[in-house]
Amino acid sequence: MLAALRTNPAWRRLFAAQVIALSGTGLATVALGLLAWQIAGDAAGQVLGTALAIKMIAYVTLSPIAAALTVHLPRKPLLVALDLLRAAVVLLLPFVTQVWQVYVLIFVLQAASAAFTPAFQALIPEVLPEEADYTRALSLSRLAYDLESLLSPMLAAALLTVVSFPVLFLGTVAGFLGSALMVLRAPLPPRAPVPQRGIWDRTTRGLRLYLGTPRLRGLLAVNFAVAAAGAMVLVNTVVLVKSAFGLGEPQVALALAAFGGGSMAAALALPRLLDRWPERPPMLGGPALMALAVALGPLATALPALMALWLLAGLGYGLALTPGGRLLRRSGTRDDLAALFAAHFALSHACWLLTYPLAGWLGTAAGMPATFLTLAALSLLGLVTALRLWPATETALLHAHEGLPADHPHLRDHGTPHAHGRRADALHPQWPPAR
Repeated sequence: MLAALRTNPAWRRLFAAQVIALSGTGLATVALGLLAWQIAGDAAGQVLGTALAIKMIAYVTLSPIAAALTVHLPRKPLLVALDLLRAAVVLLLPFVTQVWQVYVLIFVLQAASAAFTPAFQALIPEVLPEEADYTRALSLSRLAYDLESLLSPMLAAALLTVVSFPVLFLGTVAGFLGSALMVLRAPLPPRAPVPQRGIWDRTTRGLRLYLGTPRLRGLLAVNFAVAAAGAMVLVNTVVLVKSAFGLGEPQVALALAAFGGGSMAAALALPRLLDRWPERPPMLGGPALMALAVALGPLATALPALMALWLLAGLGYGLALTPGGRLLRRSGTRDDLAALFAAHFALSHACWLLTYPLAGWLGTAAGMPATFLTLAALSLLGLVTALRLWPATETALLHAHEGLPADHPHLRDHGTPHAHGRRADALHPQWPPAR
């Protein structure tokens, strides 16, 4: 898993940028909660809930637009500028005194992230052209996310013993500045010439390509299944542990650590698993494990049982989400990767935008047993939809591109006539291509 880090300096620096930035955002999560409490007191939960909704809305609405507006910009200056913008916004947070100021800064911060993250993710398959290296990079990135969720709260707790919470925001600023430095030092491949298209075409292109590809429609259904079950874990764990079990904050952390540990175990196992199997079995098995874990939730009447279920759910979470980048990479040309990653970023977060408030509202209005069963049913519905949308075998159809010059790169690569797997792009707007 670490071989590409040793041999590929671009990936080594990009991964370092990711880890440094994640460490900073983990500190910001803790600091933002304390800032909300300082400003709003008992209404801090409402403030944080609204901030989370603003984050998701920014991701869903702005990611495709940002991809369209930045498609012709040099990638390294773009990523560095977005990191610097994020650092500047976080630097302002300790000085806010009104709730509306928090909302405005959170929106600007997440708007920058909505542009940065898909562009960063689309760059990795270009830096790692070999599929085996890219698979291991996806697993390593998943490990980084899981470790951040486990270690950042502990780091924040340790720092808060010697400093006040606004200092945590300085750690976030340092994280974004460190990320910008690593990106600046990474030897990135040049951006390939991109065809000139209108702004509307560029904005909607990624969504059209994504929804026009059966395996990616299946990926969206997988993400919905994961979001339904995952929302139960992320929204209601604190309620289950503190209210239902009568335990404290350390036990909340233990329950969430079990979920993260399961996801880390999946990330460690996947590179070897994907050397032998295609993505479809683990990516569909993951939501099945999550739905099962959540369906059994009403039987968990003590912390050890809940931790066992969350470990199973975390394993399913890692199996379902980690290989997604491989599907995106296979489904588009180099020119379309940024648009596809932006579309996936927006659509996957739209799933969470639906399930986060649903998990919270149901937990309050209908009780935990009904919430467990409802979200398990929704997760299962997403899994069944994925099974229907994502073909078990992809037929490579024989076709020709009449009128395409004989020296066109697509014909040079594949010949004419030729056969290959389904891809939605400018040459294949329908399947099979029109003759």
